[in-house]
Amino acid sequence: MPDTSKIVSVKDAVAAIRSGDRIMVGSFGNAGYPENLVETMTASDLKDLTIISNDLGSPGIGLGKFLANGQIKALIGNYYNWNPDVARAYNAGEIDVCLVPQGSFAEAIRAAGVGIAAFFTPTAAGTVLGKDKETRDFNGRPHVLEHAIHADVALIKAYKADELGNLVYYKTARNFNPLMAMAATLTIAEVDDIVPVGSLDPECVVTPHLFVNMIIKKGEK
Repeated sequence: MPDTSKIVSVKDAVAAIRSGDRIMVGSFGNAGYPENLVETMTASDLKDLTIISNDLGSPGIGLGKFLANGQIKALIGNYYNWNPDVARAYNAGEIDVCLVPQGSFAEAIRAAGVGIAAFFTPTAAGTVLGKDKETRDFNGRPHVLEHAIHADVALIKAYKADELGNLVYYKTARNFNPLMAMAATLTIAEVDDIVPVGSLDPECVVTPHLFVNMIIKKGEK
């Protein structure tokens, strides 16, 4: 019999998340984010969350619901133009925001997943985003030190999973999801379909099952 112990209800998955956790959420705008997990979390009493994501969706939509509900303590990301509520909340002193250039953001998450503590990059050197960061010259060009970005929980959206938790993605919905799946203590994957072990083409598997702790199927309670 196949091991299906990773397949859980969305209720049980969210029960594993704690107030105050650092939460990575795969997404780009409102594309490729785990809708069922986010909806269930925004209906919960979770609070003081640090949301690590490319952006925060739109006001009251997608990840934007976390902010509308007052569940966010801090944000780590880079593109909040779609959600002006972020600037309003920050200027009002309601949340903290750490801006990281998009490429550095992706690399910092990847670094966490592969065990690299920090890295130097020329991106942001000499700008406001590089202020107070360690700077060194390499080949005559200044580089700033960026630290790896870890999370307590990663919420991942994938196209399919097999019963072990191997994941494949669908086109641009892949975005930051594979990197985030590697960079958290607990990885929860929401998928459109769960198939038997051996059904996925190994060449198409992007996230190996070793990085996945829980699987939920989109639309199921």
